[in-house]
Amino acid sequence: MTETTPFSGIYPMLYAFFGADGQLDRQAMARQVEGCVGAGVHGLAVGGLASECNKLSTSERRTMLDWVANDLAGRVPLSVTIAENTIAGQIEMARAAADAGAQWVVLQPPPVKSASEEALIRFFGAVADAAAVPVGIQNAPEYIGIGLSNAGLIELNRRHPNVSILKAEGSAVYIARLAEQSGGVFTLFNGRNGIELVDSLRAGCSGLIPGVETCDVQSRIFELHRAGDAAEADRLFAGLLPLLMFMMESIDHLLCYGKRLAARRLGLAEVHDRMPAQAPIPFGRQVMDRWSRGLAPFQPSADAGKAG
Repeated sequence: MTETTPFSGIYPMLYAFFGADGQLDRQAMARQVEGCVGAGVHGLAVGGLASECNKLSTSERRTMLDWVANDLAGRVPLSVTIAENTIAGQIEMARAAADAGAQWVVLQPPPVKSASEEALIRFFGAVADAAAVPVGIQNAPEYIGIGLSNAGLIELNRRHPNVSILKAEGSAVYIARLAEQSGGVFTLFNGRNGIELVDSLRAGCSGLIPGVETCDVQSRIFELHRAGDAAEADRLFAGLLPLLMFMMESIDHLLCYGKRLAARRLGLAEVHDRMPAQAPIPFGRQVMDRWSRGLAPFQPSADAGKAG
């Protein structure tokens, strides 16, 4: 972990659970928060791709933020991903996140694939200058279609030191190169559902932002790594990897199967998709069930509520 921020560990990105009426499900969202905290996570994240930010109105994003912040009640740090498409919209949401108690925010780039790197730096910088909490950037061109080079990220930090966290979605090799080139100015998190969890930590990540469905096991692996028990961390990770690889075929695939596995472990009876959405098929359920057969319902953890 770098000295840039105090944030580290496993911050699962919460799913947006919907009711049969198509609206956000208040009780399911509350149960998800309690399940994650009880699983021993080091923080929570909300508002990103796994939260289906592209299917939520600004009002719904605010509602989900308020619900999560109220239910979490400061037991672990909260990270909020900001997906608005304008500078003014991102500033407004970043302020709302800070007012709700979020410890840091993560900015997504606007969906303009032709935007120059300089334009993105100015966009992110304007939001960061108005933010009251540390700012991260989600650099995920594979999933979002736009992003910054390592040089661009470093220049962004030089101009706006409040941009001190990166959710740098990529291979552990990419993370290692980014960590070396940036010289420790960023606290690094990886995403991609944790498919390179231990190697990402070895490469310089302070933590990861995976899905909810395996956050208990990933939190345990993180703690083992932090304690220096590399052999046991590797053993647990190797057993989890086939499931992670299956889940992370694409964001739509993760939302289809990952959300259903999370619901099963949370004790939720049914998943209602907000259309359009990928529908599960019997073989996909069989694969999910096979690789997750050792995962019991979420249980309270002795580490529940411990911040990273």
